[in-house]
Amino acid sequence: MKKYLFIFWGFLLTNLSVLSQPSNTCNFISTTLPTRWDEAFPMGNGRIGLLVYEKNNKLRFSLDRADLWDERSTLKLEKNNFQWVIGQVQKKEYDTVQHWGDDPYEAFSFPTKLPAAAIEFSTEAFGKPLKAALNIKTGICTIEWPNGIRFQTFVHTEHDYGVFSFEGVSKDFIPELDAPKYRAVKQLQGNSVSGQGLEQLGYEQGKITHQKNEIQYLQQTAQGHSYLVTIRWQFANGRLNGYWSIAKDPGSANQNKTITVADTALVSHLKSWGSYWKASSIHIPDTTIEKQYYRELYKLKCVAAKNAPAITLQAIWTADNGNLPPWKGDFHNDLNTQLSYWPAYTANHLSEAATFTDWLWQISDVNKKYTKQYFGVNGLNVPGVATLHGDAMGGWIQYSLSPTVAAWLSQHFYWQWKYSMDKNFLSKRAYPYLHEVALFLEKITILKNGKRVLPISASPEIFNNSLQAWFLQTTNYDLSLIHYAFTIAAEAANTLNKKQEADHWLKMANQLPALDTDETGLTIAPGFPNQSSHRHHSNLMAIYPLGLLDIDKPNDKPIIQNSLRHMEKLGTRQWCGYSFSWAACLYARAHEGEKAKKMLSIFANNFCSVNSFHLNGDQKGGEHSNFTYRPFTLEGNFAFAQGLHEMLLQQKEGVIEVFPAIPSAWRTASFQKLRTEGAILVTAVRESGETKSITLAAENTGVVKVKLPSITFTLSDPSKKYRIEKDILFITLKEHESISIELK
Repeated sequence: MKKYLFIFWGFLLTNLSVLSQPSNTCNFISTTLPTRWDEAFPMGNGRIGLLVYEKNNKLRFSLDRADLWDERSTLKLEKNNFQWVIGQVQKKEYDTVQHWGDDPYEAFSFPTKLPAAAIEFSTEAFGKPLKAALNIKTGICTIEWPNGIRFQTFVHTEHDYGVFSFEGVSKDFIPELDAPKYRAVKQLQGNSVSGQGLEQLGYEQGKITHQKNEIQYLQQTAQGHSYLVTIRWQFANGRLNGYWSIAKDPGSANQNKTITVADTALVSHLKSWGSYWKASSIHIPDTTIEKQYYRELYKLKCVAAKNAPAITLQAIWTADNGNLPPWKGDFHNDLNTQLSYWPAYTANHLSEAATFTDWLWQISDVNKKYTKQYFGVNGLNVPGVATLHGDAMGGWIQYSLSPTVAAWLSQHFYWQWKYSMDKNFLSKRAYPYLHEVALFLEKITILKNGKRVLPISASPEIFNNSLQAWFLQTTNYDLSLIHYAFTIAAEAANTLNKKQEADHWLKMANQLPALDTDETGLTIAPGFPNQSSHRHHSNLMAIYPLGLLDIDKPNDKPIIQNSLRHMEKLGTRQWCGYSFSWAACLYARAHEGEKAKKMLSIFANNFCSVNSFHLNGDQKGGEHSNFTYRPFTLEGNFAFAQGLHEMLLQQKEGVIEVFPAIPSAWRTASFQKLRTEGAILVTAVRESGETKSITLAAENTGVVKVKLPSITFTLSDPSKKYRIEKDILFITLKEHESISIELK
């Protein structure tokens, strides 16, 4: 066994005031320990995760690693394809499709995300804690007991280990490892929401070995894979210091690999969190919404990091309940992955956002093979329900094998380019991806009466998994995504001086029919208005996130308003938590700040656990929704943060607008360094119900357009040239130049 080194610092973190945002009121603070895994203190670095709570009177660490997967395939794509599905729909023989495409998802426990293990400490003799807290500025959890024992832990932001320390314990106080029960007594078969029992995977139980100051657990999984959990510790001067790590496919050569935890580790950890919080900040007079917002941004850093997989349904916090995670913890690309990255761009966290496009790029070759195999055409599409390496998992195939999944995903390549203005990213990744998606959409659509349409179409998750869920006319969901994909491909091609390709994609876009509308606003499909409350606002994609409709345009305004009034008429009884977060974005885009705020308030108060996890169901007995269950998923959390962003800052057709959807009660508000397309960092201050100042900082040279609430203003540089058209200020800023606008 190699020697290993601990140089600990005792976590004496007494001076954290240098980290200005968020305030201490946003921390998780209690005099009791959480007693459920979905109420635990969450920590992580995108690759490994930790949940700290109490179970059976023991302090418990639930450990996780993002790439622990069982990817055994159950969907037999070689048996059937999209053309076969079209035929079955036309013949109204859909039970055959359900048996093929959906049944395996429920019948088999795999493919699935896997839990890792847990560490437990016997703390019952310590009594009830005086204080249990998670500081979201630092990602450090602290627990103090009346007998003077003090505990702290964190997951390092850059290195893949977690560190723990107990001060005031005896030398016989040591950790225990609790392995997942893969050979437990067979439980009742679960479903995709509750998670099936681990015994369904058929693994042999892993081996736990003990040596002096060390425990290791090696678990063989499937297809020759394995993972190794290691706990090491040492005791000195009344302090137990230790760390844990998880290695995937460790192999005999590096099973005993040394991890060095040095005194510089804490310094680099705190530096990383400090840099993260300096990127941007907001301040609003609603303490509940502000606290929830900062907790969402805390979780974003915990789950999005370089060299980490994209954010799955639960990311690095797999359910610690003896079962597999809800919906197998997979990559749900019919809204869940997309919504999870919404706030990263505006919040000025492009490196976190890039983890999504990095993953999509890595799996693109697998996706191209899937596209050719299932759809029978060239180009690129992505499964709506995917494994770690991008393979299709099946499920309700209207959405899990939808033809427009990649059209929505391509928006993130577009946003990563537009918010950064990185020309290298545009040429090397964004446009190549957009090109392949547009090529696929051109090949999969058909010309019918001079209009480009899909042979069959759907709208998540209208009519769930029934034959009725397929429409013979293209839905507004699919249509808006196809139009968007062709349009952004054309813009990217034009920017790269590929005029012929740009003209071609615009031609494809112009062949599409118009969005279908009636007195209810945007319908589901031609002649089919939305008829009931529904969790997925799929027919409203053109309003948000695609922004194809603009409340400031006379022709679009009644469509948006009618759509929202009809949504209100149908009510929220069939909504999940994320529905309210998304609705906040929709209301903000309609400049209806009061209603946007209401949606955020309902989400924070009714649909979140005490640790801020989105639980999908209404936790106050169904005040706003008939869903009262509690499967944890993350997309609602991050869409919440974007809902607030949309209230504070919007940009449409290149025009920046500050405080576009502020409730009248928010007389004061401010934000610093929120990012817009064009790589502009915006800071703004509102006092006494009026915008007082706007500061623009450009990362690239170009013309910046800002909508002004008043044309009476002064510039921080009086010599700077500008022009005014109506209420729009046009001003040219050079790279790294900034200007402040003081409004009167």
